[in-house]
Amino acid sequence: MSGAPNPSRLFNASCLALIVTAMSFALRGGSMTAWIEQFHLTNEQAGWINGTAFWGFTLAMIFGGPLCDALGMARIMRLAFVGHLIGILLTIFAWDYWSLFGGTLIFGIANGGVEAACNPLVAALYPDNKTTRLNQFHVWFPGGIVIGGLLAFGLGAAGYGWQVQFATMLVPLAAYGMMFMNQPMPRTERVSMGVSTGGMFAACLNPIFLVMVLCMLMTAATELGPTQWIPNILENAGVNGILVLVWITGLMAVGRQFAGPFVHRLQPMGMLLVSAILSAAGLFLMSRTHGPMLFASATVFAFGVCFFWPTMLGYTNERFPRTGALGLAIMGGAGMLSAAFALPLIGRFYDQGITARLTEGVTQESLKAAGKGSELAAQWITIQAGAGLEALGQVAILPVVLTVIFALLLVTSRKPASAH
Repeated sequence: MSGAPNPSRLFNASCLALIVTAMSFALRGGSMTAWIEQFHLTNEQAGWINGTAFWGFTLAMIFGGPLCDALGMARIMRLAFVGHLIGILLTIFAWDYWSLFGGTLIFGIANGGVEAACNPLVAALYPDNKTTRLNQFHVWFPGGIVIGGLLAFGLGAAGYGWQVQFATMLVPLAAYGMMFMNQPMPRTERVSMGVSTGGMFAACLNPIFLVMVLCMLMTAATELGPTQWIPNILENAGVNGILVLVWITGLMAVGRQFAGPFVHRLQPMGMLLVSAILSAAGLFLMSRTHGPMLFASATVFAFGVCFFWPTMLGYTNERFPRTGALGLAIMGGAGMLSAAFALPLIGRFYDQGITARLTEGVTQESLKAAGKGSELAAQWITIQAGAGLEALGQVAILPVVLTVIFALLLVTSRKPASAH
């Protein structure tokens, strides 16, 4: 392909690809209750299926990042398109646990391909404004979740099942495939800078870079673990869980769209510190509120996790540009890997909380079998709500740890400046 890259078209195509990625998060979250019933799963098993998408994402990031320069971003995006198509169809026509597992895994690999190619693509298209542009690109992660969440709510209310809801992803999939078709791509920053492959790998061994990878594990688990479980958990706590998820991700989308002033005023590390504090407060409040007040605590949580992902990517790429596409892939892969562990772990906390709340002689089976409107059915809803909200609260330890780390990094990064 000859000719100069078209930044606007490539950026918009990347955003559409991210919308497909993000819609799956909302649709999977909204489908978990139906999957548990249809495929006879425990909450932990549902967490493993949902987490499989994150495993696939991590695999694609780990292998796609180092190969981004060798294969080219265009080839990786073509592979992502095919993976998305297969993943959607296999999930829609799943017939048991393992077929659902496989469809989710393939879709996750495609999601990883999108991030492996599009993060360095955006950085290469806008080298002088990376953190702001990455925030604007990642607007469409929460934006896509809003789209998927509203579709799940609307189609569900109209009586359409989760299979029909998943099929809606075929529309933006076709759109981004057409927009990327035959488009010339820019060279990655690492290639433009003349950094060797060995230099790229060596740069990823910087101690501060490794600390940021550790932080990425925790920031991503804080954001993605709770948001994937919120539709299932909050439906028993007096609100519509999908609408709470739409509210959270809508606020995140708005925040990321207007990230520029925050980036310039707080600087990336200051943003990360404030984000960690608000995330911890939001999860703590969510675990202790019920009904409409959950929207208020979810608002605090939303502003907490809003800037985590793109700011982590922007900060590390600006501070360690020699890490190139590999550095971005490691960060993104670490984030999704942590979510793969967080989802079943939250499911386990959820199951344990339910078990701890059962009174003597009462079983989950008897509560589930109780007719609607009965005393036992009301008791089952109360037990699930309490256990689920408690499970969300247990995640708050992660942003508490992050608060300490980011505060230390902020203080130490300012010391050299004051010494000169």
